[in-house]
Amino acid sequence: MYSSTTDHLLYYERFKAYQDYMLGDCKTSEVEAFTAEYLEKIVEPCDWQAIWHTDVFDVLVEVVDVDCKELKAKVELVLPMESETRGCDLTEESMKALLEATLHKVPLLELSVVYDESGDFDQTALALEHLRFFYKHIWRKWDEEDEDDDFDYFVRCVEPRLRLYYDILEDRVPAGLVAEYHSTLALCFEKFREFSSLRSGLDSDSESEQANVSMVEGLRLYEQLEALKRKLRIIENPLLRYVLSYKVNSGQQSCRAKGPRPAGGRVVHLVSALATVHQLQSLITDKLMPHYSSEEFEVQFHSDPVLAVNACYEGDVVIVCPGLYSITSSISIVDSIEVEGYGLPDEVVIEKRNKGDAFVESTGANVKLSNLKFIQRDAIEGILCVRQGKLEMENCVMQCETTGVIVRSAAQLCMNMCDLYGSKGAGVEIYPGSVCSLVGNGIHHCKEGILIKDFADELDAMPKITMVNNMIHNNQGYGVILVKPDIDDDDDGGGDDDVPAIVVEEECPAIKHGHSVPPDFTEGNDAIKQELVATSAKKHGLQKSRMKALGAMQADENLLSQEMFISIHGNQFKHNGKGSFGTFLY
Repeated sequence: MYSSTTDHLLYYERFKAYQDYMLGDCKTSEVEAFTAEYLEKIVEPCDWQAIWHTDVFDVLVEVVDVDCKELKAKVELVLPMESETRGCDLTEESMKALLEATLHKVPLLELSVVYDESGDFDQTALALEHLRFFYKHIWRKWDEEDEDDDFDYFVRCVEPRLRLYYDILEDRVPAGLVAEYHSTLALCFEKFREFSSLRSGLDSDSESEQANVSMVEGLRLYEQLEALKRKLRIIENPLLRYVLSYKVNSGQQSCRAKGPRPAGGRVVHLVSALATVHQLQSLITDKLMPHYSSEEFEVQFHSDPVLAVNACYEGDVVIVCPGLYSITSSISIVDSIEVEGYGLPDEVVIEKRNKGDAFVESTGANVKLSNLKFIQRDAIEGILCVRQGKLEMENCVMQCETTGVIVRSAAQLCMNMCDLYGSKGAGVEIYPGSVCSLVGNGIHHCKEGILIKDFADELDAMPKITMVNNMIHNNQGYGVILVKPDIDDDDDGGGDDDVPAIVVEEECPAIKHGHSVPPDFTEGNDAIKQELVATSAKKHGLQKSRMKALGAMQADENLLSQEMFISIHGNQFKHNGKGSFGTFLY
């Protein structure tokens, strides 16, 4: 007893089936009718055997009739009975009794066509597989309740969910994001059940106190449900998933900082796969003797930069000698240390080749990287993520394959004189509440140059941003893009008196170009400043109105008085596909 194998289908095979045969351009309200019509054309009406599969048993049945509108089949038990059970006793009598209780009707979703050498039922098996996959991985119970029923259901829901399913299957989505998606989806199903149950019990004509309480609870559940659905749409949409790189904290390394070495002292970790006597002599003369010759320091030798960083305690220094170092695991920096290349960045290259977590993750309170080149190969995560603490990066080169440098909320990045290119997302992603200083960098040949994020559902402060004398060029989209929620102006909840203090540093005399720059290349500076100021003011009003709406809760004045610092000038924007600056509303 075995069924036809149909669970190996490729993305384009399912895509074509749903678009061309099953759903077409139907609206959400038409999905049921289009599905029934598809099944009526494909599924054999009778005289085929199937395995009726449930959580507790598999049993062989014969289909005698199919009701495509109800998605059910009338079946008879094949005798002698062939079955497999899981944790239960199943007899022929009990199975006949079960079928009689269900009027011999079972869901089509629970039937798998038994393989037949004639091939007469192959299309039936395939149609049921498409049906089963659709209701398991694509359809959501709340889809049919969407107020906007004019959209093409395939374009809006089927295609992005199908793409996400295969991206996850083929390891193209970070593990943390996958976990976040599944947990959010499960919670959304739970809230929908609660909301539907509460709604069905409401009496619209009742004015009792209990009815009013239920109404308030229903509104609360509705808001929670809408927020969860919004999260799912962001992750399901390929563009939003890639551009926004949704805020996921799961999957990150949870190593704690070691702090100072228990026995005291500090260590210089030398990383070198192979070095000549002359190179060692130069290293001692140029670096070790001038800076680390005191009794406080001792030297340890490593051939792997990951092992060197893992061996560090607070205050240690890692010096990487010239060479190409291929690694397969993340560099996780949890203590305040320095990692520097001895030589030019192109001479000190660290290459990560396997899929998995981010290339470099920094959570140390005060970390410094310098004179290094990082190259990604076959990656699905970003090249560097500052999750917390402060990271100073100078004279480094980053050859990205997925996303670039990510500065999480409450983290701080100072990136000076670096070169970053190749990101399929943004070169630098700046989260709300972070501090980011970019001075004298080249950011080019990425999907977007710099991405500044704002989220509507959280009371995050706008980031403090310094951007001075950067060359942002040849990016596919914008040089700088602000991603923010589509908030109506009427919802900002405040007038001019509610605008937060915003410090805009117009020019830094100490950092000026020594030569004239065509105005077309620098025009983006003012546009960025103006948009960030306006966005901060609008969000401040929204935050205040939301907090007032809570009634009993008093607004946190520290939150509402948060200041945004902007120092943006001297940046050059050249040959960016969509221009110097733009906004993306979601």
